[in-house]
Amino acid sequence: MEYKMKVHRRLGLFMASSLMLSACTVGPNYQPEHMKVPTQFKEAAEEHPATQEEIDRTNKEMTEWWAAFKDPVLTGLVNEAIKGNYDLQIAGQRILAERAIRDRSASQWYPQMDANMGGGDVRYSLNIDNWPIRPGNPQNRAEASMLTYGAMATWEVDVFGRIRRDVEAHERAVEASIEGRRALLMTMLSELASDYMLLRVTQLQIKIATDNISVAKNAVDLTNKLYLEGVGNTLQIAQAQAELDTQIAAREPLKTRVSQITHAIAVLLGQMPGSLEDELKAPRPLPTVPEFPATMPSVVIANRPDIRMAEREYALATAQIGVAVANLYPHFVIPLTFNPNASAMYQLFQANAMSWQFLMMASMPLMHGGKLTSEVRAAQASAEAARLTYRQAVLNGFKEVEDAMAAWHDDIEYAEQLHKAAEDSATASERARRLYGAGLVGFLEVLTTERTTLNAQNMEALARLERLRDAVNLYTALGAGWKGVALTNSTLPVSLETQNVLARAFKQ
Repeated sequence: MEYKMKVHRRLGLFMASSLMLSACTVGPNYQPEHMKVPTQFKEAAEEHPATQEEIDRTNKEMTEWWAAFKDPVLTGLVNEAIKGNYDLQIAGQRILAERAIRDRSASQWYPQMDANMGGGDVRYSLNIDNWPIRPGNPQNRAEASMLTYGAMATWEVDVFGRIRRDVEAHERAVEASIEGRRALLMTMLSELASDYMLLRVTQLQIKIATDNISVAKNAVDLTNKLYLEGVGNTLQIAQAQAELDTQIAAREPLKTRVSQITHAIAVLLGQMPGSLEDELKAPRPLPTVPEFPATMPSVVIANRPDIRMAEREYALATAQIGVAVANLYPHFVIPLTFNPNASAMYQLFQANAMSWQFLMMASMPLMHGGKLTSEVRAAQASAEAARLTYRQAVLNGFKEVEDAMAAWHDDIEYAEQLHKAAEDSATASERARRLYGAGLVGFLEVLTTERTTLNAQNMEALARLERLRDAVNLYTALGAGWKGVALTNSTLPVSLETQNVLARAFKQ
């Protein structure tokens, strides 16, 4: 009894000491990196303070920016892509994997226990001199029967916070993977919207090409009519026919581009290429260019998932310094084994069959040739690199926003001038055809004005595409679009509870 009391006192003293020491967590605590940034974007200087209505509109657009283009087809495609995109689902599974790894690391806080049992016959060698008498076999026979059962357990007392830092690092990895999925979502939506804009502009270019083919056909008819009237010549007929053939040929690559874009959109939605051709083949008016956001404080850049991910990776690297430093300190482990042995079933539960071990073990690193200190220095360098990566991500984010704003403002006048040029070219082309029909100008003037008109119309269409893409790029640069999109917890059809009955009783 006295022996047991001593053991209990020692165990209690050790546990109390462990609990007091467990408050000692080595390594640096994470401190967020603060950068001095401007309160306002340079390209978004406001002439008047934004009203609450304008602020509310901007906040709504930041959440579902694709709705600002007022195109129900685009909105439907975005909703389908959020549900069906495979890259997004893969990123979601990576989050679940990181969470499982974090939980595995946290399991080190708890005792690790396993049970065993067995039995059978064993034979010992008799060709060894002075072999000691085997326990439970006083006759020193070569054969023996043995039955055994027992349990083994170990528990590491996290005195210096190695486990805590490890769990902290994995928690930061989970948060970084969440931001990575958000960044992927944002990029995917940007790509989808850009492809959709390109699809509609390409269909507009096909319409322009078709209209110009009609004009070219009319020119062929006109040259033939003038030739029959004795006014024209065969050179003009050949020129008109060549222009018609050129216009027909120029339309074919546009048709190919439409097919390729619809294939790309289908893949973004997680569907087979070609499945959306019937839905998207009908031309529609171009989406509406949204208004410029009413309020643009630079703090909104904190919404960018890439910046948030860089900040989480810096926190992760800081925690890993603590893991490396903790390896320089002693490790405390409590091993426990309980392993009765006997030759008969009824003997297994007798006192003489009992065999157990309960220890308090400590290990102290002494000499490893600089391995452990090298790991600390490597962790410090990795954390510093992560800190600098975060600062660079902030600078890149500001640059992308400023570039997108500058393009938005500059492309407005560019598109307006091209629209005016297209209208003027169409007027000149119509007048040239009339004058040619009256015999006042040559056919070369007709060809020149028609080609100028076609080029101006195509350039206007591309300018309208750039205006739409400017809006997409600005919303993407601001980190808009991921809020409110929840993680889809899609898993393989495997239930842990049905795989092992013990999983229902114990947290394995």
